[in-house]
Amino acid sequence: MNKIINYLDELIPNPHCELNYTKDYELLIATMLSAQTTDKRVNMVTAVLFKKYTSLDKLRSAEVNDIIEIIRPIGTFNKKANNIIEIAKQLKLVGDMVPNDRLFLEKLPGVGRKTANVVLSNLYHIQCIAVDTHVRRVSVRLKLANENDSVFLVEEKLTKKFKNYDLCRLHHQLVLFGRYYCKASNPNCKLCKLKDICKKTSK
Repeated sequence: MNKIINYLDELIPNPHCELNYTKDYELLIATMLSAQTTDKRVNMVTAVLFKKYTSLDKLRSAEVNDIIEIIRPIGTFNKKANNIIEIAKQLKLVGDMVPNDRLFLEKLPGVGRKTANVVLSNLYHIQCIAVDTHVRRVSVRLKLANENDSVFLVEEKLTKKFKNYDLCRLHHQLVLFGRYYCKASNPNCKLCKLKDICKKTSK
């Protein structure tokens, strides 16, 4: 594990969330919107969304069709537009703040364990790893998990293997490593210092 951590620290010394947000609920909504699309595309639509709707009160009273038009570029916009309004309404029950409460978060529309982990990790530094497509791909290639493992099992394995490390930092490093280096297609294998332990390149 030390070899992986050392290389990630060398390659990605200052990992961070690439979703843009200035308020806790903006991170929650942006992460929900990021399912099946890219952070870059989400940032494009949230820049417009959060400029027009500057508070949870305004989101609660928004016309769903107006939100649909704003978030249309990210796909599955009908469902996600309704999710935004419902999330804004549900947050009123807890004082218009995103609580440090996994059960509450996972009951929100469009919010599953991955989204909850991202939010809890970034807002409250809860030690957890959100397993997205990048994290899963890297985990399988580095033999940290098996191809047929469920997302939850991948999370469990990573949490156990890296229990002595900052999982919040590691999560961002794995995401960025998968996004820019260990890509799904045309990964940068030749220059990678982990190729000797990688399922894709080692023999």
